[in-house]
Amino acid sequence: MKITVVGAGAVGASCAEYIAIKNFASEVVLLDIKQGYAEGKAMDLMQCASLNGFDTKITGSTNDYAKTADSHICVITSGIPRKPGMTREELIGINAGIVKTVSENLVKYSPETVLIVVSNPMDTMTYLAHQVTGLPKNRIIGMGGALDSARFKYRLAEALEAPISDVDGMVIGGHSDVGMVPLISHATRNSIKASEFISQERLEQVKNDTKVGGATLTKLLGTSAWYAPGAAVSGLVQAIACDQKKIFPCSVLLDGEYGLKDLCIGVPVILGTNGIEKIIQIELSEADKIHLETSAEGVKKTNGLLDM
Repeated sequence: MKITVVGAGAVGASCAEYIAIKNFASEVVLLDIKQGYAEGKAMDLMQCASLNGFDTKITGSTNDYAKTADSHICVITSGIPRKPGMTREELIGINAGIVKTVSENLVKYSPETVLIVVSNPMDTMTYLAHQVTGLPKNRIIGMGGALDSARFKYRLAEALEAPISDVDGMVIGGHSDVGMVPLISHATRNSIKASEFISQERLEQVKNDTKVGGATLTKLLGTSAWYAPGAAVSGLVQAIACDQKKIFPCSVLLDGEYGLKDLCIGVPVILGTNGIEKIIQIELSEADKIHLETSAEGVKKTNGLLDM
């Protein structure tokens, strides 16, 4: 199975590395616009193969989309990353043009592909991919919710003083500091509600720390994070490539689900070989419903900035 990752920067290279290490793909193509950059990253990663025990072939290409032909899954990480103090929404002007060009070229050579969008503002870039490619709605997926949920679980485990394998939680809504909806009422430790172990006040802190998880890292690192985003992408790719039928919160085009239409936003879905196998509707508290509706309004506002 062939996987393409567009953008050989920190996030893209991490995606390629984690996919290769899991050893389920026959080939990963890493593509970038910068001359020689993807080829260098691919060579460096291939020199890890004997050390890390994987047989996945990683190849690099400078802007030659013909080399991505017949990819089962294509991941778009290209675009400018956040700098300290920037919101994801502020990236729209430059990144929209990049995502439009990349999406069109990928679908030209791989018309049956499943697209996974990582570029920010992610929900709006996922919506843009729908507009410019015309792919079926099940074959375009925004990555944000998987990453946000991983950050939520990290903060939950920290608050509970528990091993992270004991903890479960999910974030829906927009992939933005304001729009995220960490589902505190659904958070558990080994199937027991997290609220049985810690106070509501501490849970609210977990919720707030999750929502600014990306901004916190950007402030510390001076740029966007890459390890967790790369791992989140590899989880989605593996679920699709291996037809695992796993549930992840992903940004998907809604048509009445959760009372929302004509926008992409994070909700739980089942992922399999066809991409989105099913959108799952879960019971939300009144507070979470209101938060999701507010998040949707924010996403629509950002969508309105697109020049399509």
